[in-house]
Amino acid sequence: MTSQIDFNDRMLSLGLARVAEQAAIASADWIGRGDEKAADQAAVNAMREQLNKLDIAGVVVIGEGERDEAPMLYIGEEVGSGSGPGVDIALDPLEGTTLTAKDMPNALTVIAMGPRGSMLHAPDVYMDKLAIGPGFPEGIVTLDMSPATRVSALASAKGCLPSDITVCILERPRHEEMIKEVRNTGAGIRLITDGDVAGVMHCAEPNVTGIDMYMGSGGAPEGVLAAAALKCMGGQIYGRLQFRNDDERGRAAKAGITDLDKIYSRDEMVTADVIFAATGVTSGSLLPGIKREVGWLTTETLLMRSKTGSVRRMSYRNPTS
Repeated sequence: MTSQIDFNDRMLSLGLARVAEQAAIASADWIGRGDEKAADQAAVNAMREQLNKLDIAGVVVIGEGERDEAPMLYIGEEVGSGSGPGVDIALDPLEGTTLTAKDMPNALTVIAMGPRGSMLHAPDVYMDKLAIGPGFPEGIVTLDMSPATRVSALASAKGCLPSDITVCILERPRHEEMIKEVRNTGAGIRLITDGDVAGVMHCAEPNVTGIDMYMGSGGAPEGVLAAAALKCMGGQIYGRLQFRNDDERGRAAKAGITDLDKIYSRDEMVTADVIFAATGVTSGSLLPGIKREVGWLTTETLLMRSKTGSVRRMSYRNPTS
């Protein structure tokens, strides 16, 4: 196996940005067209094609699903030329397929890369998540706290009232009691219909996005992607896997997870320095969406390296002919 020492995040970062950009460009024709599957497939095809151009020996650890569920970018698939460093790859070729199909905000293409063995192999189950931005002591909020206590604790740490806190939550029936409890504190809630990687990332820039905290359950793979983003941007995220049946517990065992009740911190989900890229497909509070002009498509990509803490925004004007 290639040594982790060979993982040159600086050299690989621009290549990773291109992977995200090309996936977004490929999905552009499907924005607002009502076809989620076609939009997702276009992004998958483009992302895989670009990954295979990189000089890496990559393994998809967070991808489109198990091998029997996804024809490409499945968990365990090897990508890249095979001649470079061994790397783990976590990706969502189109985070927000429904958002894209309906031309709603915050659809992104998302990918993270780190040295081999650096990312939690999260099974495709739910994860209870809690995230806040940078600048707070570790454990100021925890998954063992009630939603109301989390709001109060963060407000106290920020030196403000609970009514000054805004929480991002996925709008799902399973969150109805949580939403009620948070609102009873006086805090505001921004409900999102999809895209909880973006939801978590909002916490890292509360002065820009207006979001102070994310809480609620969503996909575990997306939790690892969000942890990679916060490792670059700063902030805390905690996740605990949730299992509904023996099949899901079996998925965890297959992924090598033995402690089913473990609460994972950000640095336990992503244990080494990573690079992260996200390109806007539809406009949102993190990134502008794809802009169409006659003969041109313009994208904006967020490219980040946890090693240096650098956050770069890159505009790419691409001819369509």
